[in-house]
Amino acid sequence: MQLKNTNIILGITGGIAAYKTPDLVRKLVAKGANVRVVMTKSAKEFVSPLALQAVSGNPISDDLLNKDAEAAMGHIELARWADKLLIAPATANFMAKLTHGLADDLLSTLCLATPAQIYVAPAMNQQMWFADATQSNLKILEQRKIQFLGPAQGEQACGDIGPGRMLEPQDIADLLAQQTCEQVLAGKRITITAGPTREEIDPVRYLSNHSSGKMGYTLAIAAQELGATVTLISGPVNLLPPANIHTISVSSAHQMYEAVMQTIHKCDIFIGCAAVADYRLQQKSNQKIKKSDSELTLTFIKNPDILSDVSHLANAPFTLGFAAETQNLREYALDKLQRKKLNMIAANDVSDNTIGFNSEQNALTVFWSKGEKKLDVADKPLLARQLMHLVAQRYIEDSND
Repeated sequence: MQLKNTNIILGITGGIAAYKTPDLVRKLVAKGANVRVVMTKSAKEFVSPLALQAVSGNPISDDLLNKDAEAAMGHIELARWADKLLIAPATANFMAKLTHGLADDLLSTLCLATPAQIYVAPAMNQQMWFADATQSNLKILEQRKIQFLGPAQGEQACGDIGPGRMLEPQDIADLLAQQTCEQVLAGKRITITAGPTREEIDPVRYLSNHSSGKMGYTLAIAAQELGATVTLISGPVNLLPPANIHTISVSSAHQMYEAVMQTIHKCDIFIGCAAVADYRLQQKSNQKIKKSDSELTLTFIKNPDILSDVSHLANAPFTLGFAAETQNLREYALDKLQRKKLNMIAANDVSDNTIGFNSEQNALTVFWSKGEKKLDVADKPLLARQLMHLVAQRYIEDSND
């Protein structure tokens, strides 16, 4: 069992998704974890403490000033006991408290007092999730290395549809178990490209694409969690650089090519996740091109093929490519796998505008020479962890052949 003898504090806050927490406790216990539940006052309006005590096998903690608890296991002892602190569901209010270091109840005090890794499974209305304050809090907490599990996207209790649903209990338990796995890529060096590139037309215009960079950034974090030393080469995105990951910012495809080639000789695994422009302008204008009644003709030339050039190196690293397709996904992905001499390729259908580019979710079908695996629709952090575990497995197997 992947969580055997792992001490987990489950902090439950006052959201409707709290009704799922008895099942979450059961899933964690089934993986071998020791679970102690801490509830906020409002959480008890949504789920019974008695039910949680029954499935966890431990008394429920809900009061910072509980004299009986202080006499037995006070909040400092409880904070030290934990290997992991999981907050599920985590409301927008609790995320704000966590961001600003408030400690006005047992759960918020534990978050300050524990040396354990903190995990947050958000659950809120999609408008609250997108609110500027919540997104600002999210960025701050991520910089503090607090791990976010979700949110998922779908229909919400209020009837809205969008991101904000708490991940299902099984998904949360699986993610925690993956975090507990051995760092199978310890000592390995991984280079990942992410985001779009921009090809200048004149000083005020450029050609680009819809890539947000989210998949590449979450892959970098997932690779780091498995022990790898990661270099992230990123095109222009609206994302903060991941904490403790060497990030190189570029703009054009040619700049990305040069950055890759300067680092590739130190690389064990290369992941080409960026949406790199295939062409660039043969001659960009030094002045803004003025509008006229006549047609405008631009001449383009091919950009270097970063993925193919890496995979054809004499001592090529293990190489994973991506294929974003709108039709014939399997046919085009397998052709690209063979033609570019890749070890693996992850293909996604970008004709579905609810996932992929600029979405919080994605789905992939991963191919290699002797197999394939479908990764169903999931939020990108979860999908990235699933993909990195598959890459690590294939890399280790190829290295042992």
